[in-house]
Amino acid sequence: MTPIRLIAGLGNPGREYADNRHNVGFWFVDEIARKAGANLRTESRFHGLAARVNLHGQEVWLFEPQTYMNVSGQAVGALASFYKIASEEILVVHDELDLPPGSARLKRGGGAGGHNGLKDIIAHTGPDFWRLRIGIGHPGDKNAVADFVLHRPSQAEEAPMRAALDSGLSALPLIVSGDMAGAMRRLHMKVRDQDSGAGSQGKPDPES
Repeated sequence: MTPIRLIAGLGNPGREYADNRHNVGFWFVDEIARKAGANLRTESRFHGLAARVNLHGQEVWLFEPQTYMNVSGQAVGALASFYKIASEEILVVHDELDLPPGSARLKRGGGAGGHNGLKDIIAHTGPDFWRLRIGIGHPGDKNAVADFVLHRPSQAEEAPMRAALDSGLSALPLIVSGDMAGAMRRLHMKVRDQDSGAGSQGKPDPES
């Protein structure tokens, strides 16, 4: 089992983006920092906000790129390269159009699935990092995706999204220790009821 040394939440910097669906990765890292009593500080050499914390016996970097979503890899790659953090030691937390609000899924590797933040991270670190995918739903029209992700979810959507983040936090001790099989069992079991209740939305592929 390979422990996680870097948790990078994806989002866009600035107050105007703080509540957007695209920023759920920032929400997750902010909550970890709050629970750990840590302050994310500007690290200009890494183009982001960072804090080093002890999580469940593991030393982990918390990180929020401040480069805007489409060039997230510049920031993640800079920190990972400096501290010699391998791709498989990185967890990237991001919004996922192909999952309904309330769902969270853990996976390793694969493509970007149309997510430009992931695409840039893959370009800088390779594809083998872990992803915690937080469902935000899909607007139903591929042409509406860009506007959809850059707006705040409705109350009906935000509540299950926050619950999915809580599920991710509950699996964090297993994730940071490298017990991904155990984390998947716990995480996917917790969100199974929400997923089955949401029903099939017939969502098209996200915009590339």
